[in-house]
Amino acid sequence: MSNKLRIGVLGAAKIARRSIIPAFIADERCKLVAIGSKSSYKSEELNSDLNCRVFDNYEDVLKQNLDAVYIPLPNSEHSKWINLSLEQNLHVLVEKSMATDYNDVVLLNERADNKKLALIENFQFRFHSQLKYIVDLISSGALGDIRQLRSTFGFPPFDDLSNIRYFKELGGGALLDAGAYPVKLCQTLLGTGLRVKASTLNYQEKFDVDIWGGAYLEQKSTGINCQIGFGFDNSYQNTFEIWGSQGYLKTDRIFTARSNHTPSVLVESKKHSKTLELPTDDHFSNMINHFINVVQGSAGPEYAQNIDQARILRDIKNAAN
Repeated sequence: MSNKLRIGVLGAAKIARRSIIPAFIADERCKLVAIGSKSSYKSEELNSDLNCRVFDNYEDVLKQNLDAVYIPLPNSEHSKWINLSLEQNLHVLVEKSMATDYNDVVLLNERADNKKLALIENFQFRFHSQLKYIVDLISSGALGDIRQLRSTFGFPPFDDLSNIRYFKELGGGALLDAGAYPVKLCQTLLGTGLRVKASTLNYQEKFDVDIWGGAYLEQKSTGINCQIGFGFDNSYQNTFEIWGSQGYLKTDRIFTARSNHTPSVLVESKKHSKTLELPTDDHFSNMINHFINVVQGSAGPEYAQNIDQARILRDIKNAAN
């Protein structure tokens, strides 16, 4: 690897253009080398804004002199392009969900492990100081023994009915898109091995994907349970609650806090009730920092949690059938 991590981007989704590409550019340890976009208007926009090569396909991006790739393609395309990237010995940062099939996720992570390459899902909220505050509060014992986690992530219908999230063949559906967030949050806080005790996925006639749903998860060793809800046909919700034996916590914007957002956290106990305003933070930049650390070996790989995340999503889907 050169002095800078040479990055290629496969796809020009909104999250790439708005958040991840700027985060790569802002990090002096990275060099954006090439972007592939099959959309002509996006290519023109990227050509005018960025000092890198822009291709109208993804294959040419992988032919460049790279160390890593970022993949913000539809879920159905992730497995193919992760595999091709790993074949080129490239580290991979991929948008969630990693793949539409559990077995594909297992094989991809085994391949990355064998090659000692980073393979990371872009759940940037894990690296916001808001979540660190919550983890530290739990560790301090301020909430007592944790009994239950509750989380919701959902939003109103998309204006564009051609949105990729509405198409089964593109790996759409609320579970793989919105539901993946609260699942990852529960796994981050409670560790791998959560069991799916019940779930529901709801459909509408005009779409062939799940539009909203929920699940009940349990950590067998402690009995802590998690209640999650998600959807594309909801009033906007982006919440997280912890119910403990000695206290209660609730916070907002747990998944999508922008860099100028001041997170608000309500903490209640028998002795007091207070609402705290936490510092602003840029979880996209923090995510890039984590990715670089994994690539360089100063942070551990995430193969086991990637596989476990896919297992939980699979089990939620199977339990709903």
